[in-house]
Amino acid sequence: QVRLVESGGGLVAAGGSLRLSCVVSEGTFRTYDMGWGRQAPGKEREAVAVISRNGINARYADSVKGRFTISRDNAINTLYLQMNSLRPEDTAVYHCGADPSEYVVVNGSLVAADFDSWGQGTQVTVSS
Repeated sequence: QVRLVESGGGLVAAGGSLRLSCVVSEGTFRTYDMGWGRQAPGKEREAVAVISRNGINARYADSVKGRFTISRDNAINTLYLQMNSLRPEDTAVYHCGADPSEYVVVNGSLVAADFDSWGQGTQVTVSS
């Protein structure tokens, strides 16, 4: 059973930056593709970014492309999400996911992703 623990969320003004981290235990991190999703109040969870197990390939949702960067450090079993130029519409609980059962890329953009394991999430609030 993979265990994922996110951190790094908080309150930030529009235009600011945050870096989220996700530490993975009870699993073999380097063998998993990984990703981030987010869920705003009253909305379904939205796929944000995915990254291959070797860290070379990444895909992003159109809504975050050019502003967010996903990365990983396999030596310390940690996944990151650097978020720049934050907007109020980025406000959500951000979850990391391990070992996607599927994800969908259309014209280079991530449109959906589902993972076998999700963390509890970290709240990101962007004020206008």
